[in-house]
Amino acid sequence: MNNATTILLLGFPGPYSFRIVFFLFFFITFLTTICGNLMVITLVAYSKSLQSPMYLFLTQLTTSDIITTSSIVPNMLHMFLNNGSSMSISQCITQLFFFGSSEAFECLLLTVMSYDRYLAICRPLHYESVMNPRLLLQLVITSWTLSISINVIITVNVSQLQFCRSAVINHFFCDFDPVLRVSCSNIFRTKLLSTILNFPVIMCPFLIVVISYASIVHTILRIQSISHRQKAFSTCGSHLTVVSIFYGTLISIYTSPIEGKSVALHKYLSLAYTVLTPLTNPVIYCLRNKEITEAFKKIL
Repeated sequence: MNNATTILLLGFPGPYSFRIVFFLFFFITFLTTICGNLMVITLVAYSKSLQSPMYLFLTQLTTSDIITTSSIVPNMLHMFLNNGSSMSISQCITQLFFFGSSEAFECLLLTVMSYDRYLAICRPLHYESVMNPRLLLQLVITSWTLSISINVIITVNVSQLQFCRSAVINHFFCDFDPVLRVSCSNIFRTKLLSTILNFPVIMCPFLIVVISYASIVHTILRIQSISHRQKAFSTCGSHLTVVSIFYGTLISIYTSPIEGKSVALHKYLSLAYTVLTPLTNPVIYCLRNKEITEAFKKIL
């Protein structure tokens, strides 16, 4: 790797007044995201009523959201003020590692949360015996270890590529595909390695989520009581909303070609899961959850 290589991120070029408006909007969004996710972590930590596996998983989700938004938004704000930003290839790959690790962990964690909801609704009599504190800790540690290990392998492989002395990326952060497109090396092996390693953290979790919710919907529809059916739907409604937003944006971005005019579209779609999703996750879980609302009122 050539440490002297400079990466130029174009961000969102435009008139100064346009960039100032975007700066203020995303600055407020960033502060709200950090405060919202920290609030969820604080509520779960200090409320005895929120010590169930679902809420402990939620604290891990908010931690992942904080890492995602903190690795991207500060530099993006710098871009708005300076009409772009430059960084070394080492800094770029570091950003790629933290972003990739947090996103991979979120994929795995959403899968674990789907399994948690499956046990709670489809196997309620076995829930406490299966989802015990030991298994909970093992699932969280395994998810973090797997996501970090895979991204260490990918980023080390990317760091061994050769880059031109200056490279221009039409994006607002160092995402995997944009970085590879400015490499002077043969990237086939790196892309193949990434595809193979991402299979256990993207495709497999997605299939497990689909199977889990198919079983959940089948079980709920068999419930005779309408009130019990509505209660069952409400326990997994927030998680299903978050899963739909997260995987919907990921699939729309990474399964469509990034050429020509679609580059700008991909940038704006990337905002959905890098900036807006970390903001909406605590909002969705808090507004649709009476237990979190009650815990918040008690702390106030």
